[in-house]
Amino acid sequence: MNIKRKISLIGPCHPYRGGNALFVTHLYHALITRFDIQVINYSLLYPDFLFPGTTQFDRSSQPIRPVPNKRLVNSINPVSWIRTARSIKNYDPDLIVFDWWNPFFGPALFSISSFLKGRFKNKILFVTENVISHEGRWIDRVLTRVGLYHASSFMALSDNVVRDLDFLRDDRKVYRSELPVYDCYDDLQKFNPEKERKDLGYGGKDKVILFFGYVRKYKGLDLLLRAFPDVLRSIPDAKLLIVGEFYDEPQAYLSLVEELRLESCVKIINRFVPNEEVGRFYSAADVVVLPYRTGTQSGILNIAYGCERPVIVTNVGGLAESVEHGLTGLVVEPNSSQAISNGIKKFFEIRHTINFSENIQRKVRSNVFSNVGELFETILRETKS
Repeated sequence: MNIKRKISLIGPCHPYRGGNALFVTHLYHALITRFDIQVINYSLLYPDFLFPGTTQFDRSSQPIRPVPNKRLVNSINPVSWIRTARSIKNYDPDLIVFDWWNPFFGPALFSISSFLKGRFKNKILFVTENVISHEGRWIDRVLTRVGLYHASSFMALSDNVVRDLDFLRDDRKVYRSELPVYDCYDDLQKFNPEKERKDLGYGGKDKVILFFGYVRKYKGLDLLLRAFPDVLRSIPDAKLLIVGEFYDEPQAYLSLVEELRLESCVKIINRFVPNEEVGRFYSAADVVVLPYRTGTQSGILNIAYGCERPVIVTNVGGLAESVEHGLTGLVVEPNSSQAISNGIKKFFEIRHTINFSENIQRKVRSNVFSNVGELFETILRETKS
């Protein structure tokens, strides 16, 4: 009889929202057929005063996929860190996997892993979605060193993150995977592009450019807005659809729209988008633009691929690694409104000569996350007792 090896997976999932919860959900479902998985979720993720949005919780009518989990980790309560370590010890896993994305969690994850390192030496893997947060300061580097201190190995989701791990200056092994393609939203509801465009107020000839996800300075929405007057000179029926909750003060962006006289061609939907609506906006779009100033990898891009939508991304972090220039989208220089404008104009010049949809389908089939089960088999084989 084959007894499944056991993995403890510590990270956010439902009822929390966001890209990290989405990744943990997909990782669980990618591994559950091969391994016995204990998922330890957060009872408190961020204290409310530190969270810039309206809510940390997923208010969708249904989760993307169910994940059985224990909500044990309170990010600011040391007593919960002890309880979490005790629960993991009782489960006695063959591998302990922490999801890492923000230095804020450094003290909690350092403490939990320190309680475990003696018994589970060489069995602590940190999946590093980011190493340093996008808007990091010196204290973030300190907290990152602390949080990752007890990792015996890492799994990185882009070459950029592999390079970022160099600052630790040690010889711990780094395994390489990537974000999954998030093709899960079309499972919830089928969307008709023509109907969705019409419902959003767009005509048949309009060219819809989508910016999706929460708004912070590093995501470069202001650069995209400043690019738009030049886009309109060449593409007068271009429309910019901005969908997502503003974590920055929205007035600065609204004032920029007014200053640039873009009111007639920019639509802003400033709210959290539940799962059942995500596909609606991607379906209505011709192209998805990620004008980021910094980045590692992006769930927004992988949702676009899941909806077979081409992308225009800036050449920052690991974003460009996921785009085959001229095949699945375009890569443009960062921190330049003119480069973004040129990329949008170029896309609409070539889109009828390139089968973006077919290229994206091929890209999706080659996504290495589909082999993450085999990768974890390798990690377990190479883990020393």
